[in-house]
Amino acid sequence: LFINVCNFATKIIKMNLEKRINAFVKLGLFLKQFKTENKNDSLNEINQLFYEEFQNLINRQKAYNGWFDEKNVRNAISSIAEMLSEEKLKQWLNTYSLKEGAAKNIGVIMAGNIPLVGFHDFLTVLITGNNIKIKLSSNDKTLLPKVAEILTYIEPEFKERIAFVDKLVDFDAVLATGSNNTSRYFKQYFGKYPHLIRNNKTSIAIISEDDTKEDIEKLGQDVFTYYGLGCRNVSKLFLPKNYPLDNIFEAFYSFGSVIENNKYANNYDYNKAVYLLGNNKIFDNNFLLMKEEQQLDSPVGVLYFEYYDDMNDLNEYLNKIASNIQCVVSSKNTHIETFLFGEAQNPGLGDYADGVDTVQFVNELI
Repeated sequence: LFINVCNFATKIIKMNLEKRINAFVKLGLFLKQFKTENKNDSLNEINQLFYEEFQNLINRQKAYNGWFDEKNVRNAISSIAEMLSEEKLKQWLNTYSLKEGAAKNIGVIMAGNIPLVGFHDFLTVLITGNNIKIKLSSNDKTLLPKVAEILTYIEPEFKERIAFVDKLVDFDAVLATGSNNTSRYFKQYFGKYPHLIRNNKTSIAIISEDDTKEDIEKLGQDVFTYYGLGCRNVSKLFLPKNYPLDNIFEAFYSFGSVIENNKYANNYDYNKAVYLLGNNKIFDNNFLLMKEEQQLDSPVGVLYFEYYDDMNDLNEYLNKIASNIQCVVSSKNTHIETFLFGEAQNPGLGDYADGVDTVQFVNELI
């Protein structure tokens, strides 16, 4: 009898998780439609309620936030949709022994630098069987509530598990993302609770002598997607000694439309004026400034670069500063996990922000 009860309990746990997975898979199928704007006939019921509304919401984003143009919003939605396949979700979760105890109330403070940037935390809390209380960024206040509404229509059991709040109260743990300044405040304010606080990081790319123009064109996606505002955006290049910058500018030519965004153009013009007034040596192709600089995190419209002599020495240096780096992009492997050119903005489910395993953190609370 004891064995039968245990087996039954295990089955119930598995069914509950299966139900959560299935709901997110269906959400993924819905979101996938907005990459090509081709409707999925199997989703007619959901589409009748939400397709046009969600389409209009995408088109309105730039009015709410000048950085959130249609292309970048669709790119963010498409990246999320690619995560939410049944195969990927199960493969991701099968690496954990998920506990099924009393659900915890997890407070999540979302960033707003790129569209739906906090979705992975949203997914993690809910797929592990917990409740989420969300404090949205003022820069991204409409997309996630609509995604949550669609999810709760797909699986009504989520309705009691999701709350959008103006202030976090009555929570068991906190996930928060912010700048270096706000992260210090978060640590002080939430210090007595289990917490995972993320701060500023950036990404770098290593160019090799044998990288082709096509390779560097792909790198442009890592530099210019979301106008460089994300922690996975490359803000600095490490170049072989005497590498011609014209190779970079030539490969990036197709990304010149970024200057059509007023907010990007204003940042580019401002930084150019500051550098010229300060007699700084800069390189300019009329939509991107390049500056030789030891710092990692460049301003919008600027890409820092630094030369290296030896790859082994560079690897040693990167290991020393690894805590400041989100991603390394290169055709060559480094001691830090390396993404191929063009792949930094397409993280997998296990590519955690700051390298901290959010599922493990949440699972240990139960």
